[in-house]
Amino acid sequence: MIKENMANFTTISGFLLMGFSSKPELEILFATLFLVLYIVALVGNVLNITTTSVDHSLSSPMYFFLKHLSLLDLCYISVTVPRSICNSFMHSGYISLWECILQCFAFTLCGCAEMAMLTVMSYDLYVAICLPLRYEVIMDGSTCVHGVLAVWASGSLAGVMHTAATFSIHFCGANIIHQFFCDVPQLLKLSCSNEYVGELGVSGFLSLVAFMCFISIGVTYIHIFSTVLRIPSAEGRARAFSTCLPHLSVVILFVSTSVFDFLKPHSESPTVSDFLLTVFYTVLPPTLNPIIYSLRNKAMKAALRKIFERRKDFLFF
Repeated sequence: MIKENMANFTTISGFLLMGFSSKPELEILFATLFLVLYIVALVGNVLNITTTSVDHSLSSPMYFFLKHLSLLDLCYISVTVPRSICNSFMHSGYISLWECILQCFAFTLCGCAEMAMLTVMSYDLYVAICLPLRYEVIMDGSTCVHGVLAVWASGSLAGVMHTAATFSIHFCGANIIHQFFCDVPQLLKLSCSNEYVGELGVSGFLSLVAFMCFISIGVTYIHIFSTVLRIPSAEGRARAFSTCLPHLSVVILFVSTSVFDFLKPHSESPTVSDFLLTVFYTVLPPTLNPIIYSLRNKAMKAALRKIFERRKDFLFF
């Protein structure tokens, strides 16, 4: 089996990633749009990481998890978009086998870890709203660190499983991937036979785990909303809802875009619309997440304002 896999690796030097358009001017236009979105994601997530690290008023577990979510978003979008931008400007879609393996691993790691992080953050919100008197005892520093380590470990395990199952099959044909990154469904189309059954088993297992995470988040929010609705004061309910809304918005954005792409029919010859649908779950969540948290969270807005004011005073000084 090992010899067969080694033979598989040695016979394939790389793949050809297809861009959004065969017309150079349109390819440059899409690359420019990607560049703008990437810069927005880069600035937003770096600001979130910096703000939650520098401002001591944002030292609660919620902002500790938010910092790691922003780090995940930064990695998630950096896995695919910069390479796609370079390919478009250079008019070359070639990617080597090992680069494709690394991209597949990193993309799966970040995607699965993000789902796990959103689940951990929902539990933090549950404890904060439903068990406020025990919050500091339950969500202590050790629990937060272990939660983040579990997130990265689960993402790494999913990445290893998914990548190993995908690249254990034999590829044949033109080795053309009709996507702007090494997308697993497109890779499976290059299989010489039905060797991808094992990969489908791994994908099914990871999908089941992701579904369980989603159910866990849903049950958590049922408890949260039932608790919030029992708060006697309107001000208290509004404060509780304002705490939940950014996280809930991020969950809905990430899950809906992923499920939408998963359920949509995959054509044999992908169109521009198919590429754009993929952008929904690969580019939009990491770009919009920091904006959602910054605009909906008063503490984050206040902390960002203080950082910019210090920066302005420093420049004038």
